[in-house]
Amino acid sequence: MSTRTARRRPATAARRRPSRGPSRRTVLRRRLVAILVLVGVTAFVVTVWFTPALGVREVEVAGVVDLTEAQVREVAAIDEGTPLVQLDTRAVADRVHRLSRVAGVTVERVLPSTVRLTVDEREPVAVVKAADGAHLVDATGRDYAVVASPPDGVPELTAQPNAVAAAVSVLTAVPESLRREVSLVRAGSPADIRLTLSEGREVRWGSPEDTPRKAAVLDVLLTRNGTVFDVSSPELPTVSDGPE
Repeated sequence: MSTRTARRRPATAARRRPSRGPSRRTVLRRRLVAILVLVGVTAFVVTVWFTPALGVREVEVAGVVDLTEAQVREVAAIDEGTPLVQLDTRAVADRVHRLSRVAGVTVERVLPSTVRLTVDEREPVAVVKAADGAHLVDATGRDYAVVASPPDGVPELTAQPNAVAAAVSVLTAVPESLRREVSLVRAGSPADIRLTLSEGREVRWGSPEDTPRKAAVLDVLLTRNGTVFDVSSPELPTVSDGPE
């Protein structure tokens, strides 16, 4: 055997020698870190879910106009100290939505301890006068509140029960410039809707069908002299000086 071959063998053996694993101290340190992380995560979960540390301390209410913040808080029924993560926001929203003036509500958790309720109140588009007061009707046709006197600028509605939705749909779809002139909406049926405008003028609208086209035709008709403007058939509109 040559001297060169003999010298190579120790080097080959060194290359094949298995590497040493982590020391016992390193293993213990890693285990300790893992245990501490687990304990920390567990403590955090327990704190968030089962203690009042991140519980409700304040309920903010925004967006109210006719309602009061106290009314909304009362019906929301959010117990102080309830952990935020356990708060059933859908149930809270359902409770607030029971208020007849509420059209919608958003419930938000705001860390560390606040619940924010943003209320969207219904707005009247018409008013129905009755013995017990003025009934406010919103854009969906819902009678949602009774007040002592009708608000300014809101037209009166006289309609059969089955025609309320149709009458309101016409009123909310016409251009704002025309809506401001409407003082009375009458609906004997869903196909017989009539608008009373300023200066005693009457618009015979018919049904809610083709409302945008009828509004465009009426805009031209109103430039003519007359008191009755019939756009129930927008292909054949008419203008007359009195009831037929």
